[in-house]
Amino acid sequence: MAKHHGHSHGHAGEHGHNHDLAPEDGSRNERRLLFAAALTTCTMLAEVIGGVISGSLALLADAGHMLTDSAALILAWMAMRFARRPADWKRTFGFGRFEVLAAFSNGLALFFISAMIFYEALHRMYEPVEVLGMPMLIIAGIGLAVNAITFLVLHQGGGANLNVRAALLHVISDLLGSVAAILAAIIILYTGWTPIDPILSVVITLLIVRSAWLITKESGHILLQGAPDSIDVREVSQDLVANVPNVQSVHHVHAWSLSENRHVMTLHALTCASVPPEQISAAIRERLKQAFGVVHATIEIEHSDCADVVGAKSCAKV
Repeated sequence: MAKHHGHSHGHAGEHGHNHDLAPEDGSRNERRLLFAAALTTCTMLAEVIGGVISGSLALLADAGHMLTDSAALILAWMAMRFARRPADWKRTFGFGRFEVLAAFSNGLALFFISAMIFYEALHRMYEPVEVLGMPMLIIAGIGLAVNAITFLVLHQGGGANLNVRAALLHVISDLLGSVAAILAAIIILYTGWTPIDPILSVVITLLIVRSAWLITKESGHILLQGAPDSIDVREVSQDLVANVPNVQSVHHVHAWSLSENRHVMTLHALTCASVPPEQISAAIRERLKQAFGVVHATIEIEHSDCADVVGAKSCAKV
C-alpha cells in the first residue's frame, strides 16, 4: 500500500473569533468589572486616608491590597475588551491571551505587595506605634460594606472567565481583610493592645499570597502551553480509537489553551480504511469538541507509517 499523509486543519467554530462567553455576557462582565474597579478605587482611597489618620497598618495593608485589586480589575476590564478584537495576519489566534497575561501580572503584583506588608508588620511588632481604634473601625466598616457590594456584582458573572474569577479572589481577600481590620479596631478600643494590628496584617498578607498563588498557577500553566485540566492527553488516543470509526491509532497528541476555555489540539491519526481523510478528520474534530471541549484542531491523517515516528502502528496489508 502506498503511503498517504493527509493534513487537515480543522475548526470547531470560527478561528480567532470563538470566545468563552457570548457577546452579551462578555459586555455585562465588562460593565461589572468597571463598576467593581470604581468602587474598589474609592474604598482604597478612603482606607489610605483612614490608615494615615489612625496609624493602622491593618488599614494600610488592606488599602495596599485594594490598590492591586483596583489595578487588577482595570487590567481585567481592558483585557476583556482586547480579547474581543478579531484575529489578524500577525496574531492569527487573536488577542485571547491578553486576558491570561493580565491575570498572570495581577498574581505577580499580589506577591510584591504581600512582601511589603509583611516587612512593615514585622517592623511594627518590634517598634509599636499608636493606633486610633475608632477611625480605624469606621473606615474598615465602610470597606467591608463596599467589598460586599463588589463581591455581589462580580458573583453575578458566574465566574466563567479567568479574569472574573481572579477579581472574585481579590474581593474575597478584601472582605476578609476588612473583617480583620474591624476585629483589630475592636480589640484596640477595648484593650488598647496595639500589636493585634500588625498580627492581623500578617493574616491579611497570607490571604493575599494564597490569592496570588492560585492566579499565577492557573495563568502560568496556560502561558507555558500546559494541557488543560479537563484534558488528559493519555486518554485522547483511546477515546478516539473507541469512538471514531476507521481510526486505528492516534499519536503525536499535543493540547494547550489559547485562553482559559479555548482549547487547541494537534494529533496524527492512522486509518486503514479507504475512507476520505476529510471525512475521518471531520469525525475526529466533532468528537474532540464533544468529549474534550477542543475549539480548534489540526489533524494529520495517515494511511500507512507515520512520517515523524519510526515504529508507529502500521496498517495490515491485505
